[in-house]
Formats: sequence, structure tokens, C-alpha cells
Amino acid sequence: MIRILVPCLFLALAAASDVLEFTDADFKDKVAEHDIILVEFFAPWCGHCKRLAPEYEKAATALKDNEPPVALAKVDCTANTAVCGEHGVSGYPTLKIFRGGEKSDDYNGPRDADGIVKYMRSKAGPSSREIKSVADVEKFIDNPEIGLFGFFASEGSEIQKAFQKLADSLNEDFRFAHSYDKSVLDKFGYSDDVVIFRPKRLANKFEESQVKYDGDAVLHKLKTWANDNVHGLVGHRTSGNTNQFKRPLVTAYYDVDYVKNAKGTNYWRNRVLKVAKKLTDAGRVVNFAIASRDDFGQELAEFGLDKPGDKPVVAAKDASEQKFVMSDEFSVDNLEAFAIKFLDGEVEPYLKSEPIPEADDEPVKTVVAKNFEEIVNDETKDVLIEFYAPWCGHCKNLAPKYDELAKKLEKEDDIVIAKMDATANDVPKPFDVRGFPTLYFVPKNSKKSPKTYQGDREVKDFIKYIAREATDPLKGYDRNGKKVKSKTEL
Repeated sequence: MIRILVPCLFLALAAASDVLEFTDADFKDKVAEHDIILVEFFAPWCGHCKRLAPEYEKAATALKDNEPPVALAKVDCTANTAVCGEHGVSGYPTLKIFRGGEKSDDYNGPRDADGIVKYMRSKAGPSSREIKSVADVEKFIDNPEIGLFGFFASEGSEIQKAFQKLADSLNEDFRFAHSYDKSVLDKFGYSDDVVIFRPKRLANKFEESQVKYDGDAVLHKLKTWANDNVHGLVGHRTSGNTNQFKRPLVTAYYDVDYVKNAKGTNYWRNRVLKVAKKLTDAGRVVNFAIASRDDFGQELAEFGLDKPGDKPVVAAKDASEQKFVMSDEFSVDNLEAFAIKFLDGEVEPYLKSEPIPEADDEPVKTVVAKNFEEIVNDETKDVLIEFYAPWCGHCKNLAPKYDELAKKLEKEDDIVIAKMDATANDVPKPFDVRGFPTLYFVPKNSKKSPKTYQGDREVKDFIKYIAREATDPLKGYDRNGKKVKSKTEL
């Protein structure tokens, strides 16, 4: 009997979920049990719902221990049509926030675990929670996430007011709490102080886990200090906090997992910390981070580092978002050498690019990252460039019209019609490609200010636009886009 029950027990534990599940029969009563709750209305066959599911589960686990706790629930709309109809669900997944049993807001936040946690944390309770006992402060500190705490002798001091403003502005990013209790101040030895508590999982021998603010009680100074110190020498980048890390930034990517393998995660992080500490002590200004290969797969692909491996791979970005890659195998010495050369401008920027075409005699010029500067930023020509994706249906429909346009303008010496596969080449700033096809007109005398083309996409529409916008008048068309008759036609 024991042999049968033990596997069943493991299966039950594996199936345990922190996401509550409601039905038509119990929805109203269950929702009313929570001060605040996020509900996902889903369909089992929905692809977006399937992608959301693991992130939603992670967020539910993190938020159940929040103060105050925030519950996450779901409703299968294929089996519970009454409640989904009542709440106007017309697409999946639909997420709504309920307070005291009543719908409060539509959820319009991120769909990753970190983003959901931050968004819902900011909606639950005050931006900074008052704590009145030593035990509750210790519970606040004993959390896997960074926390900022204010220890104040009384309410209304300048530092207390600055801390409250800090919490109001950053509570979506970090946890905040404060106390006026004398036993708390005596226990921790702080008074009218703001302290960053880094989580135990990030504790190391190279830096303190508690960092006290020593500046003036001014919001902008307090905010700068917080942003500069929360992540320490080597922060843990996630999909939800990546924008918190300043450039220049050196990131080590590997199997970062503080839930299943904290020891292995910190084995590599400690080696990065050793380099970060050495360079910081030497006065070199650089930021370091670790990140999960799985969470940053797309970013690794952009660096050309998406091949599997046991050791970390390292890449960097400078203040202008240029990319750099450490080609040597990971080691403390190689990381230090790379970081120094990166800071000294001795590493060649990494550019994802197709090969430059050997011959490009077609009317539409093929641009790749390696010849972008030469063709698109040529100051002697105006350029219309299409950023496309090979799989894009709209791009395929545009192709014959774009070819025809280029042929009609072949004799215009100052005009270039070009295209670039934006999935295979880095797109430089200030070009912003968020969909396909995206077209820009780049005047010869204004290369830093390209113009987004938003007109119709027939050949005549392109010609009218180019004739009007061209730096110099076209030979074959007037400024209204009408064909100019040649002398032989007169």
C-alpha cells in the first residue's frame, strides 16, 4: 500500500498551484473573500493563455506572501459561461482586478511574472507599509526580493517625507516599508535612516547586504542613491527589471535559477563579483549583472550567443546601446580583461549582419548592417528604405510595387530605393522598427532625422511622396509627382 500511496503523494504535490480556480457556482463568494484579487478569464485552447500560464503561476506564488497578500485566480470561460458573460469577456486571456468582491479595474499591465508582481503590488495597500514590530520587520527582510526600509523617530521629518515620495515613485519596482516603533529602531540600530536590504540569496563576501543612505533629505538625491545601490555590484537581471540597469553594462548569461539551484547560480555569480569588486575599487565605472539564458534567449540571439553551453557567456552594452561580445571562454581572468578592454574602447562592437552582397545591380538596393552607413547615410543621396521580414505577408505584397517604383526612379541619380531584412540585421538608431514593413525616407541633408513613411503603398503614392520630399527636384517628375515630358516627347 505504501508503494502505491507515495507516488500519488508526489503527483499531488507536483500539481499544487497557487492560482485559485473559480466557477459559475462559487465566483461571487470566492472573489468577495479577498481585499484585492486578479482574475484571469481564459480558454484552454487559447495560445496566449498557454503562454501566460507559467508566468501567472510564478506571480501567484510570489504575491501570496506579499504584505498585504494578493491572490491570483482563473476562470475557464468554456465551462463557466455565465460569469464570463456577466463580466463582458470577449477575448482571451482577459484579466480584471476585483476589490471587496466588485470589479475595480481592467488589468493593463505586463504579462510576465515580474511585471505582474510589480503591477499588482503597487495596487495593493499603501506605497510604503507601516510595520510596528521587530518580528514583522524581520519578515520583511527575509524575502527573496529587494526591500527599502525607513526607520523614523517620528512622522513628519524631512527624511521621512522624502522617503514617502520615494516610495510613491518607485513602489512598482521595489518593496517599501517603514516603522516609528522604538523597539524596532533599537533592535536594528537605525534612527531617521533609510536602508536598502538586499535579499539573502544575493548575500556575498564582497559587499554588505544592508546599505544606509547618508545624503541629504532630498528626493532626487535619495532616488539616485536607491537606483545606484539596489542591485549591488552584480545584480540579477530579469525580464521585469532589465530597465533598472544602467550602461555601460556587462552581463553574464547562464542557467540562473534561485529557486531550484541557488548554490550553482551563486557559484558563477561570485566569479563575476570578484571582477566587479576589483574594477570598482580601481575606480572603473561599469555595471555588472547576471541573467538567465532561458529568460533572455532573444537578447542572446541578438548577440549571436544563443548556442547552448555549461559556462556563462558574456556580452556588454555601452551608453549608446552598442553591443559587444566576449569571444573567449568564461573565466575570471578573461572576464576582467574583456571588461577593461570594453571600457577602454578596445573591443570592436558586435554587429549582426548578413554578408554584403557581392553584386547589387537590382533597382532596389539590398542593405545589410555592414553597409548601412555607406548606403543609407550617404550624404549625397536621398534614400527610401523598407525594413521587412521574409515571412511577412504585407512585405511580400509590397515587393512587386517596390520593384516597380525603383525601376521608375532608376535614372534619378540622387534617389536610392533600398530594403533591409530587419530580422537578420541590426537596425541602428534612430530607426524604430516595430512592425513590418516599416519604411523611412532619409533626406541627404538630414541623416539623423529620418522621416517615417505613413502614406499609401501604391507606386503612384510613393512617387508623389518622394517628388514632394526630395532634397533636390526630380528629373522625371515635378513636385506634385506628375511625369515631366522629355524634349523628345514635346
